[in-house]
Amino acid sequence: MNAPRTETSDLQPLDQERAIVERLKLGDRDAFAVLYGWYGDRLFRQAILPRLPNRELAEDCLRDTFRTALEKIGHFTHDNKSVFFWLRRIAINKATDVHRRHQRDQRLSDAVKADATARPVSMPSPDSDIEREQLRKMIDISLGRMNERYAQALRLRLLEDKDREECAQILGVTVGNFDVIFHRAAKAFRKVYPP
Repeated sequence: MNAPRTETSDLQPLDQERAIVERLKLGDRDAFAVLYGWYGDRLFRQAILPRLPNRELAEDCLRDTFRTALEKIGHFTHDNKSVFFWLRRIAINKATDVHRRHQRDQRLSDAVKADATARPVSMPSPDSDIEREQLRKMIDISLGRMNERYAQALRLRLLEDKDREECAQILGVTVGNFDVIFHRAAKAFRKVYPP
């Protein structure tokens, strides 16, 4: 998908941009708000959203674009070009990385689902308290051997039966990011279970 081209007449005058960039390099956070106001929406519409049609991922990508720009502003040189083109390159790279990661995670999710339906799960009889207790201990031991964030995602979603939105809120991430964490956690769990 080709993004619409940006006309240079739509950009801020170079002298105003230079002043804002210099303020940013000196640590002026108000200058960051000005830069975001000038180009945030344009980057979102022209560079990110065409590459990431998932709005939530696109919003995260825009935030990461400006975070990276703020971290690397000291390396920016004007060369009589608008800072927009530098920001646009960062946004395109971020969007491409997120898109690839999202596709990889989706393939992983599909593979986990296919594998789960292909392989029968032997569950203990619900009438047997001893077997249920043993199963619970095996699960707890396996969760204890995992990355704590992954274990927490599995506990929240599967053992506490919380919905995805609530799990994401508890972990302090977006629902899309929670889904990624959850799928990675399921894969990690399968490597350590049974203990």
